[in-house]
Amino acid sequence: MVIVRIALVAPLIESVPPQRYGGTERVVSYLNEALIELGHDVTLYASGDSRTHASLVAVIPRNLRGDGREGAWPIWTTLMLERVFRDAERGAFDLIHFHVDMLHYPLARRCRTPCVTTLHGRQDLPGLAALYQHFADLPLVSISDSQREPLPHANWLATIHHGLPLNLYRYHPQAQNYFCFVGRISPEKRVDRAIEIAIGCNVPLKIAAKVDNADRAYFEQRIRPLLPHPLIEYLGEIGEEEKNDVIGNARALLFPIDWPEPFGLVAVEALACGTPVISYPCGAVPEILRHGIDSFIVHDQEQAISMARNIEQIARANCRASFEQRFSVATMAERYLDVYRTLIRRPADAVQEHWNGRQDPHRQQVVRRRHLGEERAESASPQE
Repeated sequence: MVIVRIALVAPLIESVPPQRYGGTERVVSYLNEALIELGHDVTLYASGDSRTHASLVAVIPRNLRGDGREGAWPIWTTLMLERVFRDAERGAFDLIHFHVDMLHYPLARRCRTPCVTTLHGRQDLPGLAALYQHFADLPLVSISDSQREPLPHANWLATIHHGLPLNLYRYHPQAQNYFCFVGRISPEKRVDRAIEIAIGCNVPLKIAAKVDNADRAYFEQRIRPLLPHPLIEYLGEIGEEEKNDVIGNARALLFPIDWPEPFGLVAVEALACGTPVISYPCGAVPEILRHGIDSFIVHDQEQAISMARNIEQIARANCRASFEQRFSVATMAERYLDVYRTLIRRPADAVQEHWNGRQDPHRQQVVRRRHLGEERAESASPQE
């Protein structure tokens, strides 16, 4: 086996793994540990309170959310990227894998070390089409096919679904009499729908979710008035082990989203526990869940309440089997290694010229002029 020297670059908002909420940092942690277990040399760029078996490079001692400095992320991410590319210049890595959106793109384009970026968020926001038209040469990985739809001409190398360690969540063959909603309270996550479903079924609902500052007004005005209902229990934000119990003992995870969900990690966490999911078919949901096997995918609240009342039709063993067959961290790591090896085998200039020639003629001319300059310099050098 050829050992690959990999730099993983994580967001600084949360630690790796996060202490509570944080999907991107959680996936980076799972991938990081799986790559090390496979024998590869990993350097993790993350906050100093991260827990890892990799070589940890930290530009801040603690995650920004823990210090209440989320708004300062561009400053500290810029400093982290300076360190990443400085280390790359001295040949520290075979490949750099970014999980920090787009701030690194101008530097990645000029870096001799192969770079790849996994996009974790929605890609239908204003301006992104223009951005990826300009950076059409940069290799990208999507976390679902659905995530790609707004950017069909971007340089997608692969779709790689998130994976979890097989022993992270325990299988719960028996459920208690409640539903759960886990994640984040925001307009697009639709906890209000979850509350309506639970009340319509006369089944208790446990809400384990954080509230970001950006969603505080929505929470106070629209959600808090719904919480005093006797069937509703608001737990706040919870960690990994608490999720194991809250999700695992639930009759179903309610996931009635109303946005183009790029993946939906909590749905896979539910499957790992053996807990079926009730969801609307937004974004990646039809890729991740299988209606009638591990979930019910619904189109309105009347249907959601009807399916929730009959959730026992979904065998909990099927949910766990779906997770093991499709969403293991080992599968995720092997698929990323395929991407890494492909990029490492292809010379950086050849990759750039291929994509620039196909989508950006001006950039093609720049690369060709650089090549001509290098060839002339070589021809002018004294022969030994």
